[in-house]
Amino acid sequence: MHWLALMTLQALWLGLCHAMLHYPASWGHYDVCKSQVYTEDGLTWHYMACQPEATDMTKYLRVTLDPPNITCGDPPEMYCALENPYMCNNECDASTEELAHPPELMFDSEGRNPTTFWQSTSWKKYPKPLQVNITLSWNKTIELTDDIVLTFESGRPEQMVLEKSLDYGRTWQPYQFYATDCLDAFTMEPKAVHELTQRTLLDIICTEDYSRGYVWKYDKTVRFEIKDRFALFAGPRLHNMASLYGQLDTTKNLRDFFTITDLRIRLLRPATGATMVDENNLSRYFYAISDIKVQGRCRCNLHANSCVYDKGKLACECEHNTTGPDCGRCKRHYHGRAWSMGSYLPIPKGTANICIPSNVGPAVRPNASSLGVANRNQAQVCDNMLLRCQNGGVCHLHQRCHCPPGFTGVLCERVRCQGETCEEPASGQATPHPALTSQALLLLLPLALIPSQLATWGYTSF
Repeated sequence: MHWLALMTLQALWLGLCHAMLHYPASWGHYDVCKSQVYTEDGLTWHYMACQPEATDMTKYLRVTLDPPNITCGDPPEMYCALENPYMCNNECDASTEELAHPPELMFDSEGRNPTTFWQSTSWKKYPKPLQVNITLSWNKTIELTDDIVLTFESGRPEQMVLEKSLDYGRTWQPYQFYATDCLDAFTMEPKAVHELTQRTLLDIICTEDYSRGYVWKYDKTVRFEIKDRFALFAGPRLHNMASLYGQLDTTKNLRDFFTITDLRIRLLRPATGATMVDENNLSRYFYAISDIKVQGRCRCNLHANSCVYDKGKLACECEHNTTGPDCGRCKRHYHGRAWSMGSYLPIPKGTANICIPSNVGPAVRPNASSLGVANRNQAQVCDNMLLRCQNGGVCHLHQRCHCPPGFTGVLCERVRCQGETCEEPASGQATPHPALTSQALLLLLPLALIPSQLATWGYTSF
């Protein structure tokens, strides 16, 4: 009986360790921008980096199709099933609600019976290509936090490109190519996302994983894998988010890769189910999408924890004396130092980098060296764009960061520690080393309980 209880305690301890491993306290949710704390000077504000929660961004988008008349139903049209060219009992009629398939049905609630979906006209003008551009616009910079998922009601397209814009649709860059044969369609070697590495994460690839086969009852989805790319830094279970946050914080190109203002889905060739197109049954070939998922958050440069949708526009509710749709500048009379985005570091609360009143301290202005005019032939350790000094550090001649008290590291990204203590950045006082934090003590608590429990049972040692 006693050994059973001992094994139960051990199992609880191991379970707690496992939970801590996959859900560490140091993740940091960055959901609080400021809190009131008591100091020697009384009650004051403590500022932290913050960001809005991730949500379903399809609730806030505007969708446009090109060509505009590509949606089926005007005039009414009959369709055949791709796998059975003799089953032609599906009608699309834009004038009848039950038979219409407008683009809004790509974003309505899933799980309805029958399934709702947008549908294009059929390939009745073959051999002229059947091509459609579906553009999703937010009129706001957003950061992607999960996979983009397209669910096709028809066969998945044999050729498709997913593109992104960072300037509200003025210019476009490819995100990923999709094809049954990447070499033939795009002269690109096929590659899967699991073949990417930290060095090649930003590479644009062509994948054949989502285009082969046309039995749509089992293979309906096409993905752009965000989480698999996150996992290259955070681990397969995304348990090391501190590593990912550090990379996003210090590498502008990486953060921009997951940032968009618009998405464009270019459907270039519908599913045919064969090597040859059946010209006698062209009503078999069309596009139909039942759902599009885009999970993300407003980009607020770590200066806001909420984003509001008002009069058809998304805007950050800025904190830290910042303003603008993305909190991208200091408020009037708060130019005591140059605006800077917040920092994820140090984990878990980051650095707010608030704007300060204009009459407090000198304004920081770029000089020739910080603009990259001098020292061109020397390797750059820091700058104000790609590799920014963290926690209030100042980049000196692109060669080193001058760190404030309490921080160290190439980019001032680590809390300065001495032996078993770490210097508290705000006060200079010593605090316990992270190895002795409450999380570690919590993990050791069951070990402390086991000997005392054994003693009550009459055991003095293992």
